[in-house]
Amino acid sequence: MPVSEILSGGDPRSLGKTEEVVQSVLAKQSKLGELFECLWSNDEIVRMRASDALEKICRHQPQWFAVYKYRLLKDVPKIRQPSVQWHLAQILGEVRLSDKEQKEANTILKNNLATMDDWIVTNLTLKTLASFARTNKFPKKELLEILKQYKNDKHKSIASRTKKLLDEFDMME
Repeated sequence: MPVSEILSGGDPRSLGKTEEVVQSVLAKQSKLGELFECLWSNDEIVRMRASDALEKICRHQPQWFAVYKYRLLKDVPKIRQPSVQWHLAQILGEVRLSDKEQKEANTILKNNLATMDDWIVTNLTLKTLASFARTNKFPKKELLEILKQYKNDKHKSIASRTKKLLDEFDMME
């Protein structure tokens, strides 16, 4: 059965059989390409579940995504679905990037903060930018300026994460 069919249907708020797909791909890397192509499905649920599965696989096998870096940086950001973008933020935090690719990833993440009105995208993007800043892949000073914009956010999870990160990075200054 095609991966897209396994990921389709059911409650759109659930992950359906995503974990089954994750285990299948982890057992057989050659299935990763078929899963990756599901990001361009016409079905929003399939795209959401595919991005979730890809992020989970990337946590275990980030090196498998080396062949997809170009598409992660050029094609996936064009998918303006919040669930795809929040998983992209997580994936970009896992894959090894060259200096040039890192700059592109930083730009993508900053653009998502500026254009996506989704609290999960914001939360996970801030988390990834902070991770980059800890390893000098994103300017700490710029991160502090971004964080200050979110310290009084209406979403408690964003305000809470921002406070913790401001405390952490203020101490580094």
